[in-house]
Amino acid sequence: MKVTAPDADCNPRYGANARIQVIVTDAKGVKVINTTSPMTDAGGFTYSFDVPDRMAVGDAEVTAMPYNIDWCDDTGRNNRAAGEAGKSKAASCAMPVESLSITR
Repeated sequence: MKVTAPDADCNPRYGANARIQVIVTDAKGVKVINTTSPMTDAGGFTYSFDVPDRMAVGDAEVTAMPYNIDWCDDTGRNNRAAGEAGKSKAASCAMPVESLSITR
C-alpha cells in the first residue's frame, strides 16, 4: 500500500526535518501501524507499507498528519512560519481519514 500527498501550494514551511505521522487502524480499532516518515518542507510525502497479516478483516482507516504540529490554520496565512504559533485562528481541524477495506 502507498499513502501519498503532493506539496501544498500555501508554503507551510515544515522544515528540513519534517515528518508525517501515519496511523493505520483496523476494523477492531487496533492501531496496526503508527509511525513517522520523512515529509518535504512543503508537506509532500510518500509512505509505503505492507498490510500486516494481523489486521482484522473489514473497514480500516488510514490517517496521515504532520508530526508534532499542535495547531491548524486554514486561513491561508502561515502563522507558524512567521513565529506566531499559538496565535493562529483554528478552522476545520478534522483528522483526514481514508478508508481501507481488508479482505482475505
